[in-house]
Amino acid sequence: MLNSLSGRFLILTIVFVMLAEVLIFFPSVARFREDFLLSRLERAQIASLALLADDMIGADLEEELLRNAEVYNVVLRRDSVRQLVLSSPMPRPIDRTFDLRDPSALVLIRDAVSRMIEPEPEVIRIIGAPVREAGLLIEVTMPTEGLRAAMFDYGLRILVLSAVISIFTASLLFLAVRVFLVRPIRGVVDHMQRYAAAPEDARRIIEPSAGVTELREAEEALQSMQMELTQALKQKERLAQLGGAVARVSHDLRNILTSAQLFTDRIEMSEDPVVQRMAPKLVNSIARAVNLCETTLAFGKAEEPAPRLTRFVLSSIVVDVIASERLAVGDHDLSFAEDVPATLSVRADPEQLYRVISNLVRNARQAIIATGKSGEISVMARDTDDHWVISVQDTGPGLPKKAREHLFTAFQGGARKGGTGLGLAIAAELIKGHGGALKLLHSSESGTCFEIRLPKGDVALA
Repeated sequence: MLNSLSGRFLILTIVFVMLAEVLIFFPSVARFREDFLLSRLERAQIASLALLADDMIGADLEEELLRNAEVYNVVLRRDSVRQLVLSSPMPRPIDRTFDLRDPSALVLIRDAVSRMIEPEPEVIRIIGAPVREAGLLIEVTMPTEGLRAAMFDYGLRILVLSAVISIFTASLLFLAVRVFLVRPIRGVVDHMQRYAAAPEDARRIIEPSAGVTELREAEEALQSMQMELTQALKQKERLAQLGGAVARVSHDLRNILTSAQLFTDRIEMSEDPVVQRMAPKLVNSIARAVNLCETTLAFGKAEEPAPRLTRFVLSSIVVDVIASERLAVGDHDLSFAEDVPATLSVRADPEQLYRVISNLVRNARQAIIATGKSGEISVMARDTDDHWVISVQDTGPGLPKKAREHLFTAFQGGARKGGTGLGLAIAAELIKGHGGALKLLHSSESGTCFEIRLPKGDVALA
């Protein structure tokens, strides 16, 4: 109960209301003390006027007037003459004098607190202005026992009333918080718990219904998050199913290509010059296809094999890629350019780097052919102090906006219609495995350029 929002709100409300009442308490007690003393002045004035009206009042009646006024003596100043009108024996000398003609609020509060703190009885002089202009000044002397007792009695009633008001107010606020805040929040929590039990069930997505602006905004934000999460879970499930299907297809295709690889050994023995010229390319293509199936199976398991780093001449890889792509061009007006130093050697996995460059060149070739226009694809490489930099640039139509937003994301970053984006995702992962980076330098209607940066140091690989 106390750890709940409404319980803590109840306690804080009681505390704050009581604090407010305490702040009101001292001015109230000070005001009560002032009224108490002014009433004694009025009584004393009435008794004095009665005596002035009849000089024949006896000592007994005078004592009774002073007793009713609860004072010891009365001094009245009229016509600039100070006159002791009523008097009785003083039990002790006057301890303090208080002037009530024009006191400040702080003075009244100070005197009231001082009176409540001081337990010893005193005799005090009170100076005030007579009511209805019945004189210039009136003074009385009086004991403090009755004043202090009356102040404590009044203060106790104030505190009890404050406690009742605090509890009543806090109870109303407690019920209001329960109805307008806690219950809607509890409803949101229940929605979250039900949704967490089956996040793929779209029926469990919250429908905003709160009347409070802040709670409704929270419900709308939660609804948006749940919708995105449900969609992501469905997409993940579809990707998992697709990954399983791709893995099965790749497994069977690998077996088929392995069998085909056995027949290429017989083809290489042919004496036909054309066959002898084409056979090595066929063998390399089948070997790479088998390797692609194996790595696709590894990607389906979210496990890309670690690169086997060796030192090799980069131009040999680039020449193979361009030669393979030239065969796929056919009659289209598409040219290839290579600007790779013949002596430039890199330290990388040759098969994985071949896949990356081949994927970038193939994407560029397909994009240019799809436009039906002529174009050019160039592969360039350079050497820096810390990296080997390989650039693949084309004069194609550029990447679509959606492809640029989800670049290197499998099944979302496809650059052409019907594409899956798997190639770029695998390429980025392969380069990352080398400790490098694959990034898009620019893409517009005038062409696209990708850059591969391979670090030279082993520290980057680690």
